[in-house]
Amino acid sequence: MPRFFIAAAHKSSGKTVISTGLASALSATRDLRTFKKGPDYIDPMWLSAASGHPCYNLDFNTMSAEEILALFTSRDQGDLSLIEANKGLYDGVALDGSDSNAALAKLLKAPVILVIDTNGMTRGIAPLLLGYQAFDPDITIAGVILNKVGGIRHEAKLRAAVETYSDIPVIGSVWRNAELEIGERHLGLTTPAESGEFGRLIHRVGDIVGGSVDLDQLQKIANQAPELPVSPVSTAPKGKPLKIGIARDTAFGFYYADDLEALQAAGAELVFFNTLTDSNLPEIDGLFIGGGFPETQMAALEANASLRADIKSAIEAGLPTYAECGGLMYLCETLSWHGETRQMVGAVKGNAVMNERPQGRGYTRMKSRGGFWEQGREVQAHEFHYARVDNLPADTKFAYEVQRGHGIDGKNDGVLSHNMLAGFCHLRHSEATPWAHRFVEFVRERTK
Repeated sequence: MPRFFIAAAHKSSGKTVISTGLASALSATRDLRTFKKGPDYIDPMWLSAASGHPCYNLDFNTMSAEEILALFTSRDQGDLSLIEANKGLYDGVALDGSDSNAALAKLLKAPVILVIDTNGMTRGIAPLLLGYQAFDPDITIAGVILNKVGGIRHEAKLRAAVETYSDIPVIGSVWRNAELEIGERHLGLTTPAESGEFGRLIHRVGDIVGGSVDLDQLQKIANQAPELPVSPVSTAPKGKPLKIGIARDTAFGFYYADDLEALQAAGAELVFFNTLTDSNLPEIDGLFIGGGFPETQMAALEANASLRADIKSAIEAGLPTYAECGGLMYLCETLSWHGETRQMVGAVKGNAVMNERPQGRGYTRMKSRGGFWEQGREVQAHEFHYARVDNLPADTKFAYEVQRGHGIDGKNDGVLSHNMLAGFCHLRHSEATPWAHRFVEFVRERTK
């Protein structure tokens, strides 16, 4: 299918706002599908809301190149696909660039559109673009979008420099505009659910960006992408149908779309509930509470005492439960932030405390100790949390030994209790770590 790759020269160039605007504008006339490079949760929420379809993460840390191709080609079923980079085009963890945005663009054979933050820049844009072209000749930089342009004179100088010194077409110029400033917070951009009338906001961003970029020229560039080989998609083991409860609201929303699909493929019916308004758990066989921002909703979470009590009772009665990051914080006895402490569920015998600086950030590597549905092996994961957990009992059992990263205490992650596993690191369902299938099977075993 036609596709293009939105990248930038560096982080915070505004590419997510541009990508969201393009997704909104293009979806008005096309069946657009979206993808995000890396482990991020928030940007895919915006892209999904703008396109009307799930956004899928493509991540070299947790997926092989073959898995990335298989996921992409199996979900690349619309009229056009947009892939958004993380950070700059050539940025990645590996020095050789094997996990960079450029490597993903090459793997997907996708033409690259560079979003350049032009604040304070005029003629200097030319050597920047020439350097990006020369650094890897196998990358097709097919167009540039000038972003944060100061006005008509600024735009004229930028266009003249690009056209005089390079062969890269300028396909758009987005001027500085307060309406394009989506608020940021400690984990990145705010989520659509927290931004108020996000439908209206996304539509407005689409109008501005769509009116500033030549969408027909962008489509022509995307049409030049060559065909990709279609890779087979692995199937899930089948078994007795069951129900998995999933917390999804303004406090919890960090879920990978294909992880949820993997749960369904293994035979689970997903039953979503709201931790802020539902007084009891729905009728379920297992529970999954993902990450999010429970600290911003902790007063409402505390106020819903009946649900907290129901969750604690269910876990202590043996309900198979998995919780990540914000979910772990919610399951603790208390949550503290900005000098305020609120009561939480109490299934984890510790106290979650928010900090001013990140406690764990980036890719992690853990060795599984084989707790519950996990098996003894190396696990590639990701963490980004400002919280820590204090006062855990000395005899706390953990599912993982942390080999890279921080986890709960720098050495361990994944509190084990009853049939509950709760940790800071985010797992990604993959061939190497098929956690969703194993969790469903664990739930089946406990419901026999």
